Amino acid sequence: MIEEVSAGGVVIFSNTILLLKKFNGDWVLPKGRVEKNEKIEEAALREVLEESGVRAEILDYIGMVHYKYKNLKENKMVYKTVHWYLMKANNMDCIPQKKEGFVDALFVHIDKAEDLVRYEDEKKIINKGLKMVKP
Repeated sequence: MIEEVSAGGVVIFSNTILLLKKFNGDWVLPKGRVEKNEKIEEAALREVLEESGVRAEILDYIGMVHYKYKNLKENKMVYKTVHWYLMKANNMDCIPQKKEGFVDALFVHIDKAEDLVRYEDEKKIINKGLKMVKP
């Protein structure tokens, strides 16, 4: 089994959350692999910037998620850990990274974000992150 570590962000601006739309229509949070000798926090900020063009700052650590998936190229199971951070953006300017398969990047109202996101673990992370923001 292959082990992979990724990091990403629930990026907020006012009452909105940054979401990325993949070429297949799925809406997801920005995240990606932690590179060798890179701190997890640095990876989270880098991935948000690379995938969306958004410069963000970390407010807090939300938590981690574990899941398994099959790597079709190598025909092996991957055990993935994703570390999630609550982040704040200074504006709503965003540009999807086309070469990573993203066709859109948008700040979506917090009331709609959870319904749009494809994966249950990301819905839970959004919910947990929003509870950290609300008094």
